[in-house]
Amino acid sequence: MRNCATSIAMITPLIHRALTREDLAQLVAEIGRLDQAEARAAEQSIQAGAVDSVLDSPVALEAVRGRGGAPGAVPLSILWYVPVRAALRARGVSDVELADYTATLPVVFATWRAVRTVARGETGIDVWWRYLASLPDGTMAQAEGAADVAALALWWAGCFPEWVSRRMAGRGMLRAYVTFAAQALALAARAFGPNGPLYGRAAEQAEALHAALTETRRDYLGRDAHSPGSRLERFLGRLN
Repeated sequence: MRNCATSIAMITPLIHRALTREDLAQLVAEIGRLDQAEARAAEQSIQAGAVDSVLDSPVALEAVRGRGGAPGAVPLSILWYVPVRAALRARGVSDVELADYTATLPVVFATWRAVRTVARGETGIDVWWRYLASLPDGTMAQAEGAADVAALALWWAGCFPEWVSRRMAGRGMLRAYVTFAAQALALAARAFGPNGPLYGRAAEQAEALHAALTETRRDYLGRDAHSPGSRLERFLGRLN
């Protein structure tokens, strides 16, 4: 995935269609660090066009998560997609497009510049609702705006839940973020009409998407990504 963070006119699943042969080769190389036979089998599957079977495999999950606190040396897109997909499947959500959408969020919002393009970088449900209310009802602009603030809410709640709870006065606000995301996704689905099924499904599964992000970010960001203790733990973990 090369340029997904350079422009976010609207948050859409970006990972599958942007995976390159080089990206998959890096995943196979990481699998090979664990098991050469599994790596050969993965390469054969990719050659046969069965890319999803490799991305969904337990050995890919192990390779991506890495050992000793250091994740696998794979592209950011694969780094998030593989564990997010596994977490959703464990919750009974087999929708590949939803996994792609969910994993796209931390990849797109990896830069503050990308975050600031949504509602001018402001956070908080009241701000986001005012932003949506400022857009003409039922228009494409409102649909795209709803999709983007929903994505931002899911990202904050999923990747930085402690920050949301601490800054926004308790765990009740964390649930409010997820509820807001579901409502905004449903608004986007209605406004998009025939082009909105993805957002409708995301609205229905917002709790699962949030849980998958929360579970995955622990491997990369630690328990509380914005605390000095967590940053130190991640640094020390990578020395193992």
